[in-house]
Amino acid sequence: MTAGTARTVIGAARERPCTLVVCRGCCCGNPRKHPDSDHQWQLDRLYAAAADSGGHLAVRTTDCLGPCDQANVIVVQPSGEGRRRGGRATWIGFAMGDPATDDILRWVAAGGPGLAAPPPALELQFIHPPGAARARGRRGRARR
Repeated sequence: MTAGTARTVIGAARERPCTLVVCRGCCCGNPRKHPDSDHQWQLDRLYAAAADSGGHLAVRTTDCLGPCDQANVIVVQPSGEGRRRGGRATWIGFAMGDPATDDILRWVAAGGPGLAAPPPALELQFIHPPGAARARGRRGRARR
């Protein structure tokens, strides 16, 4: 950008809500793999929070996100305002049970990435996205 030019945010991104992308692929949300977790109850809670948020939270499910050994995985995408303030997508692993769900919902209600600090216990569950893990592994290897 040059001096005197304003940064333009395109269309929908300007007012985009904080979005939870909930993995429901091969391992996440699988009652056979995690029989002690009520996966549908978690989704119901997330959808209810989105419905009650007045458009500030969206929830969507997706197929496998990749880090299956850290199931259940939820990605918290910042709102448009959160992104403008430096927030980036945050990957959360082992997101099962009411305590993790409560922490996620508390964080996004406060604004989410870029707008509010996450609860300290939730920060312990932050994981690297699959591509970042591959990139870290390549840096340490000699090129052939």
